[in-house]
Amino acid sequence: MTRVTLLTKLYSSNQRCLIDETLQVLFEGLDVKVAVEVDKNSFWVTVSLTGEDEAIAKNILARDIGFCPSIIENIMPSSTLKGFVTDLKNSSKDLLVDVGVYQPKPVLANVPLENLQAKLAEANRFALDEIADLWGICENLPLKIKVVNVDILNRRIKAELATEQIEKYLFWRDSLLDRLLVFGASLSQIKLAVTQALLNRDIIDIEYLGMFEHALVCKLGTDAAGLIPRLGRRIRAATFTVFNPRKIYAFFNSCLT
Repeated sequence: MTRVTLLTKLYSSNQRCLIDETLQVLFEGLDVKVAVEVDKNSFWVTVSLTGEDEAIAKNILARDIGFCPSIIENIMPSSTLKGFVTDLKNSSKDLLVDVGVYQPKPVLANVPLENLQAKLAEANRFALDEIADLWGICENLPLKIKVVNVDILNRRIKAELATEQIEKYLFWRDSLLDRLLVFGASLSQIKLAVTQALLNRDIIDIEYLGMFEHALVCKLGTDAAGLIPRLGRRIRAATFTVFNPRKIYAFFNSCLT
């Protein structure tokens, strides 16, 4: 038997069926039995695989979803991890990222404010909430981070934004296209909502951020914020955040005057 913890978190117990549906599609034609467990406190998803094709199924999960470390001992310094922004409203100095260390107790990765200021604020000493508002950093946002230090004894993880993550933000900014970030909905739910809302011409692409996290790329001139009411009434469990490149440019230009 193979047992792994997926790099995905549920937003509610009602989404359990979406995990089952996704795995059924991924494992179509394989000789593998699947058992899914959801941690009742953290909502991390653990999958057990048995059968002749369990090794193939594990490789598919690694490729399409990824795994989280579960325990702090599995994290190596200088490694790059994907996690989810958490407890943002109660953070003022460090950005807290849940990378999937939840046994025996949760341990969050800390990205110091100084790192965000250096990478996303042109070395200006803006507050965490200002940087978050500017770049669309919000609760449950998937982020790539690089581990700087792991203190197993004191159960602490210090990290910084990964180069890949910074490059993604800069690409989003330079594209000049609004992006509507959607959290708590599957890709099939989002596609259906876009079609029902007659927004196929306004949304030119859907970027995968995580199993229940996506970025809807708007065509040039489309205001992402204006799409929220039309999509929100169709995927009521979802939450939305806007990434607006014009807002970023305007903000930094105002700092120069």
